[in-house]
Amino acid sequence: MSPKDHLFTIDDLHVSIEGKEIVKGVSLTVERGEKVALMGPNGSGKSSLASAVMGHPAYEITSGRVWMLGEDITELPADEKARRGLFLAFQYPVAIPGVSVANFLRAAVNARRGAEVPIREFRKELLDAMKALEVDPSFAGRYLNDGFSGGEKKRVEILQMSLLKPAVAFLDETDSGLDIDALRIVSEGIVRAAGPETGVLLVTHYQRLLNHVRPDRVHVLMDGRIVRSGGPELALALEERGYDWIEKEVAAARG
Repeated sequence: MSPKDHLFTIDDLHVSIEGKEIVKGVSLTVERGEKVALMGPNGSGKSSLASAVMGHPAYEITSGRVWMLGEDITELPADEKARRGLFLAFQYPVAIPGVSVANFLRAAVNARRGAEVPIREFRKELLDAMKALEVDPSFAGRYLNDGFSGGEKKRVEILQMSLLKPAVAFLDETDSGLDIDALRIVSEGIVRAAGPETGVLLVTHYQRLLNHVRPDRVHVLMDGRIVRSGGPELALALEERGYDWIEKEVAAARG
């Protein structure tokens, strides 16, 4: 099958930052309704891959391509990728003082749908999604992420995903900084927002998110390369044994 035959394909991607190669030939696919986990220790290149795919200017794609819905989106700017249905939930969502959550989300939804959504219709969608994610309705009038806790920021990220209905959701360390209750709520929101048409790529260190959002496939990234792939049982093995055993096997294979 060619890259065009999949919902989303990263094809032999190499990424550098300030002349140093961080991602060293990553290839993977995500299909509709599929949840793919990308795991790995700190510094393995997971967040760099996410940033490069989305179009962060600090990350240079030196070779390889990114395909979505049969289109090569590698060189598109981040806003165009978002309009086409690529969504990135950040590990550390930034605050935007002066821009309310409701105004930010309505602008994003209008851009994604390519048309002005009537205020009454948008408000109903927003309140329904906030209720499902246990977000206080008063947050709609607050400045985006300004003074929010880590859990509140992550809920607003998934709230955005719920409203945008992306083709592909790239979730970068969404479980970072969440307590048990917040993790459950955010995980349930991910499952609800994904549905049968959305492909989800989950970037995480730990199994705990995958206890709630069960992956179809798991890839392990180390030193900018995918070194092991498998099913949900691979994530369970990593939880029990850590990453050392894979690092040792990779080192032995390389001689």
